[in-house]
Order: sequence, then C-alpha cells, then structure tokens
Amino acid sequence: MPYTGIVKYHVKLSFDVDGLVERADIIGAIFGQTEGLLGPEMNLNELQRVSKVGRIEVTTTSTENTTNGNVLLPMSTDVDTCALISAAIESIDKVGPFDCSFKLDAIDDVRASKKEDIVRRAKEIKQKWSTKSVSEGDTMLKDVHESIAGKVTTYGPNKLPCSTGVFDSPWIILVEGRADILNLLRAGFDNALAINGATIDESIKEMCKSKKKIVAFLDGDRAGGMILQELKSVVNVDIELRADSGIEVEELTPQRVADILNDTNIEMKKLGTSPPTINEDDKSLATVISKIYPDLNETLESVALDDKDNQLFKIPISELVNKLSTQTGIKCLILDGIITQRLLDNAKTSGIGYIVGHRAAKLSNLGDVKIKTFTELGIS
Repeated sequence: MPYTGIVKYHVKLSFDVDGLVERADIIGAIFGQTEGLLGPEMNLNELQRVSKVGRIEVTTTSTENTTNGNVLLPMSTDVDTCALISAAIESIDKVGPFDCSFKLDAIDDVRASKKEDIVRRAKEIKQKWSTKSVSEGDTMLKDVHESIAGKVTTYGPNKLPCSTGVFDSPWIILVEGRADILNLLRAGFDNALAINGATIDESIKEMCKSKKKIVAFLDGDRAGGMILQELKSVVNVDIELRADSGIEVEELTPQRVADILNDTNIEMKKLGTSPPTINEDDKSLATVISKIYPDLNETLESVALDDKDNQLFKIPISELVNKLSTQTGIKCLILDGIITQRLLDNAKTSGIGYIVGHRAAKLSNLGDVKIKTFTELGIS
C-alpha cells in the first residue's frame, strides 16, 4: 500500500547484531517483537494500515561475524506515540538466533526542516519582488499581526496584559507575561491573563475568588516553579501546567501549546466549565468538518463542500481565489489557514454560506457569509 500520510517525525535508531543477518531479518524483528507490546492499535502493521507509519528504511553493514546499521521510521503520529514506538524497538534483544541491541539516536521534526526551506524560499521571493511597493504577502502578514495583537487588552487597575476572552470565558489561563499571551492566541486560546512578575497582583486574587476555574500555565524553568509556588500560596489553582523542561511558554510551538491545553479542555468539562453548547447548525457543520480536518490540517490546502456535504475540490490556498471565480455551488469553504478580507469578498460574490479556518483577520461587511474557526466548532 502506498504511504499517504503527512510525515511529521523521522524516528532514527541504530543497531548492533552479534551475527550476520539481512535487512529483511531486521525488519522482521521490528514488526515481530514489538507486536502486542503496546496494544493492537499501536502495532506497526496497524499504524502503517492507517497511514501513521510509512515505509521503514533499514541500512546494514556487515563485518566478519557482526551486523550493524540504521533504521528510519517516517511517522505522522504525535511525539508521544513516536516515543512509545522507539522504546518498544529498543526492547528488541534478538534478531533470529543472534543477540542484538537497538538504540534511539534522534526524533527529528520534519516540519522544522520544512519551515527552514520555507524561510529560505521566502527570502528569495522577497529579494526578487522587492521592487513592489505592497505585496499580497505583506497584506496577509499585516492581517495576521492585527488579528492577534487586536485580541490583547488589559485587566485590573494595574493594567495586567490579557486576551479579550478572559472576561467571558468560564476558565482563565494564568501565564507569566504578554509574550505568553500572544503565543496562546496563535494556538487559538484567547482566555489568558499575565501575572507580570513574582508578586501576585490583587486583581488576580479577586479573579481567583470568582466562579471561574483557574489554570496556571508557567515556564518550565526554575523561575516558573517559584512563581507557581507563590501563586498557590495565595490563590486556589484548579489545574497546574508547565512548559517542557527548560522551555518558556512563549517559546513553545502553537501545536505544542494546543497539545498541552486541549487536554485541559477535557478537565474543565469534568469541573463543569465546558464552553456553551453550540447551535444545531454549528453541530451539524462540526460533524462534517471533523471528518475532513485530520487530512486537511497542516497542508496549507482548502476544501469546498456543496449543500449535500459532497467535496467539490481540494486545492492549495494559494490557488483558491482564482478557483472561486469559476466554481459555483459551494456551500462551505474549509481552509488550513487564516480567513482574510480578500477571501471573504470573493466568497460573497460566489454565494458561499460558511468559511471555516484556524483564525480570522479583522473582517468587515460579512454579508450572508458566516465565519467560524475550528476552535469555535470544538474541532481543534
């Protein structure tokens, strides 16, 4: 079966075998000796079937009576699954009749390399088109900046930085500073309030006495631990979260922020602070889009549906505006990106009812088009 998943990580291992074996023997040992260790859904055969693991590459070098080499697993799972699979492979101690050892060398984030390529190419594009006074890319960047910065305000007499959602949300995320708030906004969370120092402001103490549930999300360094202890000594914290060890919240990728805080959404529901129930139309829309989202996320592509929820096309976002000028019958447009004013204007002339994306820029004159984000629909 051809591999159709989007590779997120390369799991790299090395091995030593006390005997002469072939590449097929190594692969057989990997599949055979990890089977059943982590449950049926984590078997490599099953992960390959659902396109979560790609073709396993093995290179070998043989001496007179030993074999060593390397293994590469392309994976599209989360990093926790990568770690479990790596640990399972490291537990292999036999290849055929020979003793062996496997060692994890690295888990490389393929997307990081892709981002470097994008930045390099962006520099080339900028140099080539620098004579243009205003580019579409500049406008899009401005939209992104304004959509994030426009959601930051202040709270209390001492004007602590916060995102605008803190006033309405049933739960509040306490972070250390304004940069943390901006990073949470990039990940789709607009209910953060900055402590702004080790001394806990009186307005935060008052906030924590309200009916809102409080989540502390602090840096993974020593200072973050000290601030957490100070915070707990003066207010009640419902859930304690930390960035990865040695990492500040503002340094986390939006995806890592979402991974940490999406679990908190579940905990908030247990505490009785789940967001308000969405209406029936939104529920129906969310059901349809939730089936599309896993294959659309992180592809920079868009999908159009008709009024019977049939897919009309799937194309890169860069081609979307031109496509809308020739396509009819679109009920819903779903995109792995930001909803811009230019896109909205073209959607209105095409008679589109819904546009759904990760975020929306500052929009005006919506007309009959309804704008939704994946977060609002409870999908991301």
